[in-house]
Amino acid sequence: MPDRLFDDAAAEARWRARFTAARVSTPDWALDAPAANVYVSNASGVWEVYAWDRTTDEHRRVTDRPNGTLYATLSPAGKSIWWFNDTDGDEFGSWLREPFAAGGPAQRALPDVPDGYPAGLEIGHRVTAAGVSTDDGSTLYAYAGGVTSVCYQSEDDAGISALSRDESLLAISHSEHGDSRHPAVRVLSTDGFATVAEKWDGPGKGLEALEFSPVTGDARLLTGHERHGREELLIFDVVADTEQEIALDLPGEVSATWYPDAQALLVVHYHAARSSLFRYDLASGELTELPTPPGKIGGAGVRPDGVIEYSWSCARTPAAIRARDASGEDRVLLTPPGDRAPESVEVTDAFVDGPGGRIHALVSRPADAPAGRLPTLFSLHGGPHAADEDRFSAYRAVWVDAGFAVVEVNYRGSTGYGSAWRDAIEGRPGLTELADVAAVHDWAVESGLADPAACVVNGASWGGYLTLLALGTQPRRWAAGIAGVPVADYVAAYEDEMEQLRSFDRALFGGSPAEVPDVYRECSPLTYVDEVTAPVLVLAGDNDPRCPIRQIENYLERLAARDVPYEFYRYDAGHGSLVIAETVKQTAVEVYFAQRAVASRMWR
Repeated sequence: MPDRLFDDAAAEARWRARFTAARVSTPDWALDAPAANVYVSNASGVWEVYAWDRTTDEHRRVTDRPNGTLYATLSPAGKSIWWFNDTDGDEFGSWLREPFAAGGPAQRALPDVPDGYPAGLEIGHRVTAAGVSTDDGSTLYAYAGGVTSVCYQSEDDAGISALSRDESLLAISHSEHGDSRHPAVRVLSTDGFATVAEKWDGPGKGLEALEFSPVTGDARLLTGHERHGREELLIFDVVADTEQEIALDLPGEVSATWYPDAQALLVVHYHAARSSLFRYDLASGELTELPTPPGKIGGAGVRPDGVIEYSWSCARTPAAIRARDASGEDRVLLTPPGDRAPESVEVTDAFVDGPGGRIHALVSRPADAPAGRLPTLFSLHGGPHAADEDRFSAYRAVWVDAGFAVVEVNYRGSTGYGSAWRDAIEGRPGLTELADVAAVHDWAVESGLADPAACVVNGASWGGYLTLLALGTQPRRWAAGIAGVPVADYVAAYEDEMEQLRSFDRALFGGSPAEVPDVYRECSPLTYVDEVTAPVLVLAGDNDPRCPIRQIENYLERLAARDVPYEFYRYDAGHGSLVIAETVKQTAVEVYFAQRAVASRMWR
């Protein structure tokens, strides 16, 4: 790798500055002490947890670990910060607790709860519930009165979802029906853990317990459902055993959180890669838009004084944490230290007819691109249940700066386009998505955007899996492939991955490798490794519990036996890195690899 990607010093400084500029998440405040806040930030060069006392406006870094810390929350009184302590990014560990005020040591928060993969956490004044997943399944614990008890245990995937304001009710998700991708909701009494209520909508229709009403004595549970083919909302009164579906005349899908008085919902609406905010009055049914520019909204919540706080960005503009008061005045709430990240280019929409319906893609072009076809990066998101959005991305921006058009494909399996689109990959994962990628690739070439001799396929996690699968099943389309933390040998990955993902895979594939071996064989990149002809770059972490290292080594051993150029970048972390310098280094490795591969292919 060269010391720099660009000869021009300003261009080199610009792309690096987008990564190194300090960023913050939307603050999370203590339930009964809203002046006590936590957020995560990369201001130190590593993503770590920060405390913010709004009374004094003091900010301090709480955690300081070599591979960073991403998950933290507050006790309801704001006296303590809880953060998840794993080993070098392996996601396996326990919750630690330390005082909100500086000076106190971090201690194990729940000594009688064993280490494991986190499966939800709800902290109350009297009751605290924490979920743990291991190879043996899921165990949910409750701590009350100085005693830790098991409140639920199953070989199937399960998790802690919500605790009522009076701490008498605990909502959990479970998949006893055998499909962790479409979970059911159960509500337990915290006094003895008897089942108070059960809700399941049947096969293929998941439920998500979002949160109980913030009002003491109110047993209403805000719940996400997909009864009508998309993600929508209902309010389930657990004690009365009644429910109210929230029918909103909006395209796309929605999520929500309560207003503090529980008389209204703050609705986050997602449609065509962009999101917007609404207030929904529960008594009148009135839906009021809270205007924001087109882009991505994240982390939205309503403080006790009615102020809405949220993050916002678009492809051109870096993220900001904003606050909107009752009068509609909208301002920047939290400004990280240092210079703001340089802007990038806007994205445009492409809608392409595919084998399963209309495919939505986002397209970025260099601002000063010459006329004619461009080398093009087809960037495939992870998940698979996620989506590319009109949001700021330092990663997308460096590729555009390097002269590539970038095409982001919301293939079947993506969220935000309805349940049928999301679930269309069941029984044939990977190959279904790649049929959509092929349709978008054809469109990009036929429209004159992409140079067919200079198309690179790229992605991380599920996107890395799709990249390796694309190189083997669509070898003539790609000049190179870049796979970050991929699934490469699906059978070996299943054997080594965390149990939560094994449960997910069984639901997605229709069973385990022993039960449906032909499906795993057909959908595994290893099956097609002998068909790969383009140069391959693989990046992987030694401690990754999601896409473990052994199955990647299996793939590379097979690749090494053939005359195919490949490179392997291995690093000491888990499923990606929280260290900014490492992220910058990996990005430079990827872009430099693609530049060389494209130059070689174009001159053949």
